[in-house]
Amino acid sequence: MTAAAQVLRLLAGRGETLAVAESLTGGLVAAELTSVPGASQAFRGSVTAYATPLKSEVLGVDAELLAARGAVDAEVARQMAAGVRRALGADWGAATTGVAGPDTQDGHPVGTVFVAVCGPCDAGKVTALRLNGGRADIRRESVRSVLELLSGELGGYASAQDTEHNGGN
Repeated sequence: MTAAAQVLRLLAGRGETLAVAESLTGGLVAAELTSVPGASQAFRGSVTAYATPLKSEVLGVDAELLAARGAVDAEVARQMAAGVRRALGADWGAATTGVAGPDTQDGHPVGTVFVAVCGPCDAGKVTALRLNGGRADIRRESVRSVLELLSGELGGYASAQDTEHNGGN
């Protein structure tokens, strides 16, 4: 079973829903989720907030935080997950933000990624990743990582999270 199918099965079993906020993944998390038949039972939708101002304007990320730290930040990821949850009326929110390359961003090297989830009863959980590989590898691993984090929070499985991955693995 794919990570997306696992997440959707767990959500449906709990009668809960999910919304996703994406930056560096540009809609890939939503695409992975909607590739699963029956995804509409649990997946409400997504916001691709690729431009930094949209993170504040649409998702409610603190504008001062964005000005001070930039978009590649753990707290920004957490606020994105919480914001999309509120904006789309979901029980759970998930978010991705980071640097897929080819250039650094806000002083962060390529491969710096933060994935976050926010559920109905928590302030959110963020995982910091340092990913290797090319742009496509980093984006693909970011999708896998956010789905794995969400699955773990839903009680699907607990796996040790490496914070350094080689692209393509």
